[in-house]
Amino acid sequence: MDADWRLAGKAEVLRIRAAMIRSIHRFFLEQGFLDCETPLRIPAPAPESHIDAVGSGDWFLQTSPELCMKRLLAAGYPKIFQICKCFRAGERGAFHLPEFTMLEWYRAGTDYRTLMDDCEELIVHVAGDLGLGGAVSWQGKKIALRPPWERITVREAFARYAGLGVEEALRRDCFDETMVCAVEPHLGMERPVFLREYPAELGALARVNAENPEVAERFELYIAGLELANAFSELTDAAEQRRRFEKASRDRRLKNRTAYSLPERFLAALSRMPPSAGIALGIDRLAMILTDQATIDAVVAFTPESL
Repeated sequence: MDADWRLAGKAEVLRIRAAMIRSIHRFFLEQGFLDCETPLRIPAPAPESHIDAVGSGDWFLQTSPELCMKRLLAAGYPKIFQICKCFRAGERGAFHLPEFTMLEWYRAGTDYRTLMDDCEELIVHVAGDLGLGGAVSWQGKKIALRPPWERITVREAFARYAGLGVEEALRRDCFDETMVCAVEPHLGMERPVFLREYPAELGALARVNAENPEVAERFELYIAGLELANAFSELTDAAEQRRRFEKASRDRRLKNRTAYSLPERFLAALSRMPPSAGIALGIDRLAMILTDQATIDAVVAFTPESL
C-alpha cells in the first residue's frame, strides 16, 4: 500500500514529464528532423573503459543508440533524433539509474558548436511550453535561461575552480575525481554553461580540434552543477576510431571488465559518414531540473527497487 501511495504521489511530476517529452518531439519535428528508432539489443556496444553494458543473451542492451544512429548518418540521413531507453550496469544513485531515458540527435555537415545553439533553443522552447518563462528554479537556485549561455574550456574551469592544471590531473589519474568534487559544483549556478574542449584522450568518439590537437571537440552541458548532455564533433576516421576502441578494450581487460567485440559494421560505415555532430541529453535529469526534484527517483514512475 505504501508503494502505491508513493506512485500516486508522482502524478503531477509525471504529467509535466510527459508534456516535456511532447514538447521535445515538436521542437525537432518542426526543424525537419527524422524521429528514428534503432534496436535496444545489439551485438556489441562501443568499448569505453568506464561504461559497462547489460548482457542480453549473447548480445547486449544498448548503452546508447549512438552506433546505429551514426550508421544512419553514413547512409545519408542528415538530421535525426530519438528518445529511447538505455542501460548501464552498476549505475545507481541520486542522479543515476541502470535503465534510463536518453535523447540523442545528430546533424550532418556541422560541428559541436551548432549543438550548443540547439541546446539553448531546445531548453528555452520546452521551458516556455511548460509555462516556466525565462528561468527555472532547482533546489533553491534560480537559473536564467536567456541565451547566450556561458561557454568555458575545461582548462579554464580547472584553473578557476580546481587549483591544479588539467595535465597534472591527468598525470595523477585524478581528473574525474577533481571534476566531480572541485569543478562541477560551480558550473551553471546562475545560467547554464557549456564546458568545452576536453583533453583529446577523453573524447573517445570525438574529433580532435584541427588547430589544437591536444583537445577534443567535445562539450558537456551543466545546469546548477548537474551534467545534462555530452556532445561531440564526430570522429569519421575509421582507422583512428579502431585504434581508440582497441585501446579501450585493452584498458577494460586490465581492469578485469568484460571485453566486448568491436562493432565492425559501425567501423565499416564510419568512413562514409559525412562531417557531423551528435549529442546525448538525459531526459530524466532534464525532468529533474524542470520539476525541481532533488533525485532521479522522483521523475520516473518505477525505480528498480520498486519492481
